[in-house]
Amino acid sequence: MSQEIVTELKKRMNAAFDVVHKDFSGLRTGRASPTLLESVVVEAYGNRMPINQVGNINVPESRLLTVSVWDAGLAPAVEKAIRESGLGLNPSAAGSVIRVPLPDLSEERRKELVKVAGKYAEQGRIAIRNIRRDGMDSVKALEKDGHVSEDDSHRLGDDIQKATDEFIKKVDEALAHKEKEIMQV
Repeated sequence: MSQEIVTELKKRMNAAFDVVHKDFSGLRTGRASPTLLESVVVEAYGNRMPINQVGNINVPESRLLTVSVWDAGLAPAVEKAIRESGLGLNPSAAGSVIRVPLPDLSEERRKELVKVAGKYAEQGRIAIRNIRRDGMDSVKALEKDGHVSEDDSHRLGDDIQKATDEFIKKVDEALAHKEKEIMQV
């Protein structure tokens, strides 16, 4: 029963790391990636919909994204949504296909993106530490109720701390990699 706690905490920590990784993938690095447009929301059919529900996002070149809109009548709305998304992109429509060239990143913009990546990493670290706290509280409750001995409680605490250190190290490594990727000209 006690090892299941550590296993469950590792799953939760891995999920927190996955969120950080997904957040990082949305940061622009000069190379085109379909995940860049995932946060764009389009006004379509009287609702707000994610862009991937109104068309396909493709990467025909390293510095170009295309959105093939399924309903040609939505092309202007998709173009407007991309332009107003705050990503600094300037799309152009050609029928039902919207071309989104990625401009070069300025040094100032790169530094801003590094700060954003740092915020994402810190949110991930905080989530992992909160999971650790939950695990430690569970172990203390088990010890208090007499389900585990004091020695087992300390051993579980050490295992939880090792898992926490491991996942925080993974977040730090991912951040270092992302910073290097962003600053690469």
